[in-house]
Amino acid sequence: MAEAHQAVAFSFQITHNGLEVDFDHEVLSSIWHSGTHSIIKHCQRHWHDLVAGLYPLQPYTLALFIFASLILKNVGLDPSFGLIAFIDHHVPLEYLAPSLALYLSCVLYGFLAWIGLILFIRYSLKILFLYKAWMYEPRGKISVTTRIWMALVQLLKGHNPRLCSYQGSLPNLPVPKLEDTLRRFLLTVRPILNDEQYSELEKLAAEFQQGVGKRMQRYLRLKSWWATNYVTDWWEEYVYLRGRIPVMVNSNFYVMDAIHAKPTHIQAARAANCVHSILKFRACLERQECPPLQLQNLVPLCSAQYERVFNTTRIPGLETDHSRHWHDSSHIVVYHRGKFFKLPCYRKRQLLNPAELEVLFNRILDDESEPYVGEKHLAALTAAERTSWAQARQTYFHKGVNKNSLDTIEKAAFFVALDEEEYCYNPADSNCMDEWASNMLHGNCHNRWFDKSFTFVVMKNGHIGLNVEHSW
Repeated sequence: MAEAHQAVAFSFQITHNGLEVDFDHEVLSSIWHSGTHSIIKHCQRHWHDLVAGLYPLQPYTLALFIFASLILKNVGLDPSFGLIAFIDHHVPLEYLAPSLALYLSCVLYGFLAWIGLILFIRYSLKILFLYKAWMYEPRGKISVTTRIWMALVQLLKGHNPRLCSYQGSLPNLPVPKLEDTLRRFLLTVRPILNDEQYSELEKLAAEFQQGVGKRMQRYLRLKSWWATNYVTDWWEEYVYLRGRIPVMVNSNFYVMDAIHAKPTHIQAARAANCVHSILKFRACLERQECPPLQLQNLVPLCSAQYERVFNTTRIPGLETDHSRHWHDSSHIVVYHRGKFFKLPCYRKRQLLNPAELEVLFNRILDDESEPYVGEKHLAALTAAERTSWAQARQTYFHKGVNKNSLDTIEKAAFFVALDEEEYCYNPADSNCMDEWASNMLHGNCHNRWFDKSFTFVVMKNGHIGLNVEHSW
């Protein structure tokens, strides 16, 4: 894999004159900036999570609650209805002056009142979001009950929410009744069974409902008390990650560009502008600046899936795969003409601008060197049967250069494929769209890293597309 640079941070040797140390200031500076960047990102992530968890209140409102408690207490009013006096009497503050102890009791009450209001709003919204009758009402004929519900939701949901502001207010996924599940199952299979087969299945369903089904239903309800969505982990594991067939074609899906227009036909320029925009979008997700999706601008949808859009890779296993997510990544991996390139996208914590990225992409496109032995078709392993890929990974990628190269690919923000082919819409060719879609779906089977959360494809004429891993 081509690297930006390789260097040794420092070296030393013992001579007759003593110990001589040689420092590489550029590498040490890079290490320092990398460490500080990681610490800053870690703190920012926790801060954004805290702000989202407090919504619709803001952190500064805590000071307002405390200040109001102190002011009202000083003018002879008791906003706590005796709770401040209770705290002052029962909290061991004997070693403090009475006035200071009273002030601390007001501060503690203000904090408790602030937390109480947040929890009240959160659980009130959770109860309100359980109401589903609004979905079945015709447009223009809204019932009084729904109007009251809409007013209460608008009153409590606040304004300018962050991406994950409503995560704590979303209701848990309800567990359907066992008899309803069996009824829908029988209704689903009825068209494909004859009368004799359907009658036999009805008997088996009745036996299941009266026997093991009851016990399984109790286990399911128990899990629903602890998990906000009792089916997510099972769905991810048994529908996707335990599958042993290749993910290429069978699981991954593709996204195509607009067919009639593109801003430029220059491959490097299109790649640079798109990568810059994608990484800016990633920064918005990390800061939770994107508003959550809302039905009718009223009912929010879960935003948990956004976390694994970037810096995520599906890791093959002998029996089951698993998804691995890294909190941060400052580089992407680019594939062109059988070679892998590590492309750093930041300099001193600042995202490179499109012009700088275009220069780097042009250097990759102009590189005439030959791939290393085994490098050209390396990505074909991700298109193989999952157990075979896991065995090859354990055998050939557990140490040395192979492991470091694989880590670089898997820890990248996403994967970029600079294709040598070009496709466009041709009304006279009925197969052009099929060929274009096939290229997005599987390429030549070794120019997509099918395990990355998504592979960003840039064709020679500037058209773009995505190949997306489905499990995340």
